[in-house]
Amino acid sequence: GMLMTSLLSLQRAETGFNTHNVLALNVPILSFERPPEQVAILYKEAIRRISQLPGVERVAVGTIVPWRDAGTFGPGFQFSAEGYAKADGEEDPRARFRTVSPGFFAALGVPIIAGRDFSEADRADAEPVVIISESVAKRMFPTQEALNRRMMWTDPVTQFVGIRTAPRRIVGIAADVDDENVVPGPAMSVYHPFEQEIGGGRMFVHASTDPYTLVPSITRIIRELSPDQPVEQAATLADIRAEVLAPDRLNALVFGGFAGVALMIAVVGVAGVLAFSVSARTREFGVRLAIGSAPRHLLTRVLREGAVIAGAGIVVGAIGGLILARVVGFYIPDVEIPGLVPVTAAAAVLVAAAVLASLMPAARASRIDVIQALRAE
Repeated sequence: GMLMTSLLSLQRAETGFNTHNVLALNVPILSFERPPEQVAILYKEAIRRISQLPGVERVAVGTIVPWRDAGTFGPGFQFSAEGYAKADGEEDPRARFRTVSPGFFAALGVPIIAGRDFSEADRADAEPVVIISESVAKRMFPTQEALNRRMMWTDPVTQFVGIRTAPRRIVGIAADVDDENVVPGPAMSVYHPFEQEIGGGRMFVHASTDPYTLVPSITRIIRELSPDQPVEQAATLADIRAEVLAPDRLNALVFGGFAGVALMIAVVGVAGVLAFSVSARTREFGVRLAIGSAPRHLLTRVLREGAVIAGAGIVVGAIGGLILARVVGFYIPDVEIPGLVPVTAAAAVLVAAAVLASLMPAARASRIDVIQALRAE
């Protein structure tokens, strides 16, 4: 129950993305001889031509494919912001570095909460601008307006990877989306126009039809622009998420199968023990019948005793199971403690097994001849 509940919770978790109609493709630029200007031209022309395909609604470029490229930039880079004062000894907060093209948020269904999206005017020679996630705005500007303030990267690593540390004006605030974890949490992210910072390599196509039917046409367009350009790992975000969840699904199925076998063994064991116990009381039943006890009273008493024994075992087992589930939760992240439904279902199966195990021999004993019962060893 714990494993199945955890799996269902993972599958139902809101991602913040439009996962069904968005196709993600790896389109990495492998030629280091191309200057950034030519790379930007290639992507922009690819976006323009792919947008004209039938069934295509939006096309955008980004740096990572959600979940599949998790950890590409490590834990993120340290940054600061205009007017932010950190406590003594506190390090600058970290945020995920992302570069995206105009229309990225609309293509993936991520709302812009305040401000604007990037536009074609956000070129390399224009004012440096960024869009921040809602978590960044709340962390850095809890009582102030974040728009039009400035942030800057302060992480020493940035000087080695070519990221500029100059201040950048905040022009928009996007809703939080966790593109690294299957179970989403607050995500501090900073997005840059892909012409102003290093990035690209991932293309997103929002389609009104089956996205997979567009793969040959998209590949043909990109190869026409650059014959040696690879186009790889085309998949919808829904399928990518399902692939990431595959190990969890396998674990749930395997361990769920073992749990089912264990439950069946428990049912057989409970039924066998109670059946043996009731059968061994044949002489007792004969005495009770001889002194005037009605068969139905005998049957009711035996069923009640079996239910009490099973109920006591279930209470002890449920408490032990919940304790074990909490212990497991320390070692396996995102484990869901079983709710009322799986616990009640398991208890009902065991109670039914106990009642049936008591019913059959008790009914047989209540119908036997008193003399034969008194003679039983």
